[in-house]
Amino acid sequence: MYRKWVKIALIAVYLVIIAGAMVRMTGSGMGCPDWPKCFGYYVPPTDITELEWQPQRSFKKGQVIIKDETLQVAAKDFTTSETFSENNWNLYTKHDYATFNVWHTWIEYINRLFGALSGLAVLIMALFSFSQWKHSKRITLLSWLSVFLLGFQAWLGATVVYSVLSPIRITIHMVMALVILAVLLYLLYYSQPKLRTFSISIGYTNLLIFALLLTIVQVVLGTQVRQFVDEQVDIVGYQAKSLWLDNPDLYFYAHRSFSILIFLVNLALWFFNKKHSYGLKKINMIFFLVILEAATGIAMYYFDFPFLSQPLHLIIASLLFGYQFYVVLQAWKRHRPDFITRQV
Repeated sequence: MYRKWVKIALIAVYLVIIAGAMVRMTGSGMGCPDWPKCFGYYVPPTDITELEWQPQRSFKKGQVIIKDETLQVAAKDFTTSETFSENNWNLYTKHDYATFNVWHTWIEYINRLFGALSGLAVLIMALFSFSQWKHSKRITLLSWLSVFLLGFQAWLGATVVYSVLSPIRITIHMVMALVILAVLLYLLYYSQPKLRTFSISIGYTNLLIFALLLTIVQVVLGTQVRQFVDEQVDIVGYQAKSLWLDNPDLYFYAHRSFSILIFLVNLALWFFNKKHSYGLKKINMIFFLVILEAATGIAMYYFDFPFLSQPLHLIIASLLFGYQFYVVLQAWKRHRPDFITRQV
C-alpha cells in the first residue's frame, strides 16, 4: 500500500508541474492575486461583476473587490449601503496588481487545486510510511520530509504571487519541484521489495551523474530564457511571436549551447549502455526525451512558438530529470556497499 501511494504522490506532483507549465504558457501567474484564496474566495469568481462594489450587497470578511485599480479587502462581514464606505475596507498592500481575467484566474486556480491534491497524496503516503519504520527508518523520515518540502513549496508559490512573478523566485520554485521529485523517486526506488543489481563501471556512473547535473543547469537557464520571453511579450504583444526571440540575451545562447552538450553526453550514455550491455532500459527513454526536448526547443525558435510547445518543453524536461535521477540511483547502488537489498 505504501508504494502505491508513493506512485500516486509522484503522479500528483507531475500534474502540478503540467498545470504550472500551462500557467506559464498563458501568463496566468497573477490570475489569483492573493493566496491561498483567490480574490478572497475558495472558489474564484467567473465574472468581473463579482469583484465590483455594488449597493445592498453582502460581503464576508476577506472577500476582495477591484476599486479604482486597487484591491480592497472586506474588513468584516457587512452589507453595503448606497455609497462606498472606506471604513469597511482595507487596501491590499502585498502588491498593487489589480486585474481580473477569468481565464487566467481559473487556470491559476486549477494549478492551486492540483497543488492541494498533491499535498493530500503526499500526506497519506507519509502516514502509510509508519508501516515501514521497523524495516527502514529512512523511508519514514524521507516521507515526512516530503510533506515538509511540499509545504515549503506552497509557501514559495505564495511568495511568487506576492512578488508579482519575480524571476528568481520562479526559478527557486521550479528547482524545489525537482527536489520534491527526487525525494519521491528515491522513496519509490528504495522501497522496492528487491533491488536489482547492475554491473556498471564507475566511469559510466559518473557520466550519468554529469548528465543529470547538466539537465538541472539547463532547467535553471530555461527559466531565465522564459522570463526574457515574458518580457518580450509585454513589449511587442502576444501576436508578434516572431519577435519574441528576435534579439535574445546571453541566457538564450547558453541554453542553446547546453542543449548540444546534453545531446552528446546522453548519446554517449545510450551508446555505452548498448555496447557494454549494462541493461539500463530507461536509458532508451532518456535519449528519446532528449530528442523530444531538442525538437520542442527548435520548434519554438524556428517556427515561432507553435501551440503547446512551451509547456511541452518544460514537461519533457521534468520527465527527463525524473528518468535520469532514477537511473543514477540504479547505477549508484552498484558502488555503495552499504546500499544493500532490503525486504520491505
